[in-house]
Amino acid sequence: MNANQPMTALLPAPSCAQPSCAKPDFAKPDCAKPDIVRRFLAWAQSADAEARADGASALARAYLYSELTAPVRAEAALAMTALLDDPSVLVRRALAEALCRASEAPRTLILALAADEPEVAAAVLQRSPVLTDADLVDCATTGDVVAQTAIARRPNLGPRATAALAEIGQRDAVLALIGNAGIDLPAELLHRALTRFNDDANARDALLERPSLRASLRASIAVAAAKDLAVEVSAWMPREQAERIARDAREQALCSIASSCHPNERAELTRALRAAGALTPALLLRSLLGGERDLFAASMAELSGLPPQRVAAFITEPRGEGFAALARRAGLKSGALPAFRAALAAIKTGVGEPGDGLKLSLVQKVIDECERRHDPTLTKILALLWRFAAEAARAEAAGFAREAAASASGGRLPQILDFSPVNDDTGRAPRLIADFGWPRASGAPREISAPPTNRSEDKAPRVELPPELVARLDAAA
Repeated sequence: MNANQPMTALLPAPSCAQPSCAKPDFAKPDCAKPDIVRRFLAWAQSADAEARADGASALARAYLYSELTAPVRAEAALAMTALLDDPSVLVRRALAEALCRASEAPRTLILALAADEPEVAAAVLQRSPVLTDADLVDCATTGDVVAQTAIARRPNLGPRATAALAEIGQRDAVLALIGNAGIDLPAELLHRALTRFNDDANARDALLERPSLRASLRASIAVAAAKDLAVEVSAWMPREQAERIARDAREQALCSIASSCHPNERAELTRALRAAGALTPALLLRSLLGGERDLFAASMAELSGLPPQRVAAFITEPRGEGFAALARRAGLKSGALPAFRAALAAIKTGVGEPGDGLKLSLVQKVIDECERRHDPTLTKILALLWRFAAEAARAEAAGFAREAAASASGGRLPQILDFSPVNDDTGRAPRLIADFGWPRASGAPREISAPPTNRSEDKAPRVELPPELVARLDAAA
């Protein structure tokens, strides 16, 4: 018998009488006799690896989809189990790929394939419905990164396996888990993944792609990203300046997160900011000067330990002694108190509308009130306020420029600024008559002119140098 002969050729001749009957295979129950599997195993002893892989795939598909008799089916299961010891990965992988989607696949066979080499195990770990949540936890615990990644990509991964991967999974496996849109990942698991890979920018980016990410987690990502920014920028500028740039970027991001935060998440957000050391007076003042006071109120409740309702009552009267007592209890320095009072009062009187970014009108109002005090203790807070004013002015100018560009019709300057079209249009440039000592065929001065255009459209005046100036230039040359 030829070792490379296809496995289906080992089947016995069909029982039908017609000579034109097609060659039988496992799909025909009348041809599936108990000795077929034994003959297959004997054939496999001398066939090459590629042929054995094809035979293993055919045997698995026959087991799953053919109407085999009970004895043949039992022998087919034994033959597939025997193939688990085949020395070629090709054979075992072909078996795994043929069985990985079938709920009727023998459980013992699937468990053995799941514990095989990663190249073999990946198919069943990612797709097999036979594996239970407990099986997957065990495979995630003992498997390498390839096995863990295959498990993380399962479309309906159970909660125990999900938690195991978040806790012990290697980086690529956790990234695959975060990117698996087919499973619901609890906030606790996402927080755990961020804690483990807080310094990994790819992990943070993957988390930001998750839908409905909680505000506290987005804030933690912003804090971690700011640290990376400070390190990166400090490579080419003074460390103090790099830290300020990173801090400003962090506070801008946190204010944006807070302004879009769901009210039910605000207390959790302030706790996360406090734990990260990001709940600073500068952040709170920036938030107020953007027209938002919800983050400030939640932060005062978190820092003071007072009920939110009582804190809200104090905030509505920022000039009162109750607010001063609240600020002291929250640890707010007395030197910053006038700025916070002025900001809250400005918001109360309707100066500025809540939105993204600092409001220049609010910032200027607070600056004016602080400067009127002539208090030396306000020097630092005034320096911060003027930085806010510069930032708000730039943002306002940028917004104005965008609106102007969007609404402008045509590409020309307004008439009052369009000094002369000849300065901008090459085709309308004036001709310069002069002689700079270049060779010429006659005594006439050489003409330098733009490419020929329609002279009827050339409205620019003809420019000629006086003859005495031309003569002096010639003499100088």
